[in-house]
Amino acid sequence: MAAREPQQPQPPSGSAEPDGAGGYEAVAPHWFYCKVTDGRERWVPFSAQDSVRLEEAHGAGKHKEDVVVPTSGGRYDVHLKQRQRVAVYWEEEVAEVRRCTWFYKGDKDNKYIPYSETFSQELEEAYMTAVTQDEWKKKLESPSREIIILHNPKLMVHYQPAATSDDWGSTPTEQGRPRTVKRGVENIAAEIPNGEPLQIDHLVFVVHGIGPACDIRFRSIVQCVNDFRSVSLSMLQAHFKRAQEQQHIGRVEFLPVNWHSSLHSTGVDVDLERITLPSINRLRHFINDTILDVFFYNSSTYCQTIVDTVASEMNRLYQLFLHRNPLFKGGVSIAGHSLGSLILFDLLTNQKAAPEEDEHQEGARRAASSRGVEDVKAILKELELWEYCEVFEKEKMDRQALFLCTEANLKEMGIPLGPRMKILHYISSKRETQDQSSAAPEPKESRSPAQPSPDPTDEGRNCQYRDIGLGQVSANYPQLNYKPSIFFAFGSPIGMFLTVRGVKRINPDYSLPTCKGFFNIFHPFDPVAYRIEPMIVPDVEFEPMLLPHHKGRKRMHLELKEGLTRMSVDLKNNLLGSLRVAWQSFTRAPLPALEAPAAEGEAEAEASTERQPDTKAEEPPPAVKEEASPINVGRLNGGNRIDYVLQEKPIESFNEYLFALQGHLCYWESEDTVLLVLKEIYQTQGITLDQPLPGSQ
Repeated sequence: MAAREPQQPQPPSGSAEPDGAGGYEAVAPHWFYCKVTDGRERWVPFSAQDSVRLEEAHGAGKHKEDVVVPTSGGRYDVHLKQRQRVAVYWEEEVAEVRRCTWFYKGDKDNKYIPYSETFSQELEEAYMTAVTQDEWKKKLESPSREIIILHNPKLMVHYQPAATSDDWGSTPTEQGRPRTVKRGVENIAAEIPNGEPLQIDHLVFVVHGIGPACDIRFRSIVQCVNDFRSVSLSMLQAHFKRAQEQQHIGRVEFLPVNWHSSLHSTGVDVDLERITLPSINRLRHFINDTILDVFFYNSSTYCQTIVDTVASEMNRLYQLFLHRNPLFKGGVSIAGHSLGSLILFDLLTNQKAAPEEDEHQEGARRAASSRGVEDVKAILKELELWEYCEVFEKEKMDRQALFLCTEANLKEMGIPLGPRMKILHYISSKRETQDQSSAAPEPKESRSPAQPSPDPTDEGRNCQYRDIGLGQVSANYPQLNYKPSIFFAFGSPIGMFLTVRGVKRINPDYSLPTCKGFFNIFHPFDPVAYRIEPMIVPDVEFEPMLLPHHKGRKRMHLELKEGLTRMSVDLKNNLLGSLRVAWQSFTRAPLPALEAPAAEGEAEAEASTERQPDTKAEEPPPAVKEEASPINVGRLNGGNRIDYVLQEKPIESFNEYLFALQGHLCYWESEDTVLLVLKEIYQTQGITLDQPLPGSQ
C-alpha cells in the first residue's frame, strides 16, 4: 500500500496518535542532522523555523533538484537532494540530514534515534493500515534484520535479534531487550529551539588564542563561539525584550576566525618533530602545538604568516557574509581571546585612517597654517610694519617660517634695512626668552622609551602612534576591508607585551586609527590577563570597573565580603575613638564648669594634632571605596573606561590557584561578558537595556 502524501508541514505541536478507532492522522515530520563527537553519533533536531523551511522545500518537490536551503542563521547550508548539511564559513565535516517521523530508543544513552526515511515510510504505512482496519500485532523487519511490533497505538517495541542470520537461514526472533518505538517528534521529548531572528544587526569576528583548543573541555574555536552565540540569544531575550517586541533589533552574529591550522600547516610541525626529544611525549607535543604559538608570533617569519592569515580570513568572511546577506547595513566589531587579542591589537595599530579622516587632518593642518599666517600679521602690526603683510602673505610665511628667516632671506623678499633689523631683533629676543625658559633640563631618569625627548622638528606630529608600535615584530601588517566599531579583548596579555616591548606609557591622546572602542575584559584569577589603564594613567591607583552580574547586583559572597569589611572598619574606628576619649579623660586635669565648652574645643583640637599614624582611623579598602569623580583614561576607548573585571563565582573564591586555568577559559559561557558586548554594540545604535544594571557605566 502506498503511503499518503504528507499534509502541509506544521511545527510539531500536537499529538500524532489517532483520535479514535478508525481515525488516522498523518504524522508531522521533523528534520534532524547527525552530529559526530568523539566517534559517537548524535541526532540533533533542526530548529522549528529551519524544519518548516526544509519541509516546505521538500513538499514543493524541490528534493528532486539540487536545492540549497540555508539553516542555523545562514551558517549552514542543507543540500536537499544529497541530504547533507555543509558549513558555510569554516571547514567542518559534512553531516547527514534526515526527514524523521519514527524513532527508537538507543541502548547507550537512552537518546531516541530516527529510523531511515525509507523504513519510516514503511512503518507509517503499516501504522495507517493498523489504525484504519484495527489490525494490530503487526511485525515488520528492519533492513538490519531487527523486529518491530506494533501492539497498539501506545505500545510499539523494537527487538534486536539474539543471533544474526547464519548459513542455515535462521530468521531473527523476538529475543533480546526490547526498545521503545515512538511515532512523531512530539513523543520523544526532544528539545527543539524556536530558531534565530532573521535580522542581523551587527557582525563580530572572534579570534582564538594559542593552540587548537579554546576551553577546559578542549573544544575548538567553532564550538566555543557557538556557545557564545547561544548565550547572546538568551541575553537578548532577557535584557532587550522590549526592543525585540518592537522589532527594533534582531541579533548579533559571531563568526570564528581560525589561524592555528594555517600556521601549523606550513611544515613547521615536521621540523619540530625532528628535534623534539622522545621522553614525556604527550607533554612535549602539547607544548609544540600550544605554548610555542607565542614564540611563533614573536618570530618575524611566522608572525607574518599569522597576521596575513587573520586579516585575510576576516576579509574573506566579511565579503562572504555580505554576499549572503546583501541587505546587511550594520557595523562590524572584532574580539580576541588571549594571544588573539594581541594579534588584533597589532593589526589595529597598523591600520591606515580612512580617506575622510586624512582629509580632516589635512584640513586641520591647513587651519593651523592659516593661524600661523595670522600670527605673522599680528607680529608685523606689533612692530608697526603692517604695510609688509602682503609681502609675507604672498610668500606663504607663517610663524615657524618667520623664525627660520635670515637677513639674506628678508633682503631677497625686498624688505628694507630698517624693517629687516626690527624683525631680526624681534626673532632673536624671542629665542633668548625661549632658551631661558627651557634652561632647566628634564631629568634623564624621568624620560621613558615611550616618551622620547622633544624634537623641534617633530612639533605638531603625533609621536605616540610610533611609540605604541615600539618593539613590534617587523612585519607587513595587512589592511582590513572595514572599520571595526569596537575591539573586545578577553583575558588579554596586551599590557604585558607592550611593557616587554618597551612601551612604558600610552599617550592619553592616542586612539586606534580605525577603531574607536576598546574593552579589556578579564577574570580576576586569569593568569594571562593584564590591565591597560595604568599604562595611560600611571600616577593614579584605581580599580578596574566591576562588571555587573547579568541578573543585577553583585554576587552574594562579594556583597557579604564588602559588608563585613565595612563593619570591621567601622568597629575599629569606633573602638579607637572610644579609647582616645577615655585616655584623654584620665590624663587631663578637671576644669571649671564654665570653661567646659572651651575645653571640649581644645580637646578636639589637640586630638586632631596629636593623632599618631598608628592610631589613624582606617579607610575602607579600594574595593569598598566609591569613586569620587570619573577617571580620565584617555581616548583609547573614546574617554570611557577600558578595564572591566568579572565577578568570581563563590566556589572560585575558595582557592585562586585552583581556578586560575578556568579563569582564563571562562569567557565563552560567561553571561556577564556577553551582556557587556551586547550592551556596547547596541549603544552604538541608540538601543539600551530594558533596565540598567547597577554599577554599569
